[in-house]
Amino acid sequence: MALHQTKDAHAPDADPDVFASALSGQILPKYRMPEDPAPTEVVYQLIRNELLLDGNAAQNLATFCTTWSDDGVHRLMNDCLDKNMIDKDEYPQTAEIEARCVNILADLWNAPAGSAAAGCSTTGSSEAAMLGGLALKWRWRARRTAQGLPADRPNLVCGPVQICWEKFARYFDVELRQVPLEPGATGLRPHQLAAHVDENTIGVVAILGVTYTCDYEPVAEIAAELDRIQAEHGWDVPIHVDGASGAFVAPFLHPDVVWDFRLPRVASVNTSGHKYGLAPLGVGWIVWRTADLLPAELVFDVDYLGGDMPTFALNFSRPGGEVIAQYYLFLRLGRGGYRRVQQACADTARYLASEIAAMGPFTLLYDGRGALPAVSYTLADPAGAGFSLYDLSERLRMRGWQVPSYPLPADRDDTVIQRVLVRHGVTRDQIALLVADLRRAVEHLQAAPPPAPATEPRSGFHH
Repeated sequence: MALHQTKDAHAPDADPDVFASALSGQILPKYRMPEDPAPTEVVYQLIRNELLLDGNAAQNLATFCTTWSDDGVHRLMNDCLDKNMIDKDEYPQTAEIEARCVNILADLWNAPAGSAAAGCSTTGSSEAAMLGGLALKWRWRARRTAQGLPADRPNLVCGPVQICWEKFARYFDVELRQVPLEPGATGLRPHQLAAHVDENTIGVVAILGVTYTCDYEPVAEIAAELDRIQAEHGWDVPIHVDGASGAFVAPFLHPDVVWDFRLPRVASVNTSGHKYGLAPLGVGWIVWRTADLLPAELVFDVDYLGGDMPTFALNFSRPGGEVIAQYYLFLRLGRGGYRRVQQACADTARYLASEIAAMGPFTLLYDGRGALPAVSYTLADPAGAGFSLYDLSERLRMRGWQVPSYPLPADRDDTVIQRVLVRHGVTRDQIALLVADLRRAVEHLQAAPPPAPATEPRSGFHH
């Protein structure tokens, strides 16, 4: 007869329930690694419980970033957890898929036929923008040096750009000439360039989807004004298009808007795969219209991963899953699928705009037509409303909605606005619920105005 041993009912792995485990009865370590291991499911569930304190991503209407992905994306991301994007010798098919994505984007953005474009993936549009800026600076410096001219005072001209361009200017010693907003304007206007561009201008950044208001800057008109400046002064100033969001919207919803490589002055375009490219967080793209626009001095060849590989990036090792997911989305959706997704978002944004316009106390700045699927608005009478948009944001947050309020850039920083972004996964029904909560919040603030309307946000929004 076989002998059997009884198990110790008091052993750590014999806890009948996660929340009756030894670890769940303790405050989790925060400053020092524990001495002993703990069961997987217990640690998982306790950390998951902490994460419930985060906001609900589906109600985060401040972020441009993807907050919903289908099961195919989740499975491919899991399959690629061990793939290092930088190691092209060990993971050659991942590198091949990255190259396919670059080709697809170059075609989508109308790179000239017969001449090879160049590009790469990045951790996001901010890194991609910095790589584009570095190429502008290196090409400008090479031209100046070849002409025997000083090359120590580069400047970059732009309108109300995202913070990554301020970082670029500070980190890489470039003067950022950020053109103030004119009354009634929400972005850079072509006639403003003449007062800011000179022989030391490495490039002009045009924004396809201004962060603050979500409309497009007129890239074609900016290019035409730079043509005029070149004819007058001889300064050949290239354009970099920051298409962090719009470069995945305009090709599908606004094909007649000319902003991309159809304009010879557009040297490079960056975008976020993880925004309206619909990929999960952690992927951006940069494409140059022709390979010669990426200076060879910026590209490093490394051979210590098993093969000779060129790389241009601000970091090194990073996961390959997001690039694979981007390719999956290109194949699964195709142009028609992207068009339908973006159109559904745009239709929902227009619905929201019509509801806000009918509500009474607001003036629309952008109604969701002609640019990103979004809405931006301000109080029609800020002084007489009895509350501020910051108060309204706080009231909406009580229902879980994250709707940012902030001032416009200089010289319109006396105007405070709110912005709502409609992304893939943000449904018409969800926005109808937001409208109902927005209406109730306004009615509450009108009936019981705060003693002193807030003049700044009580919590910040980072997007």
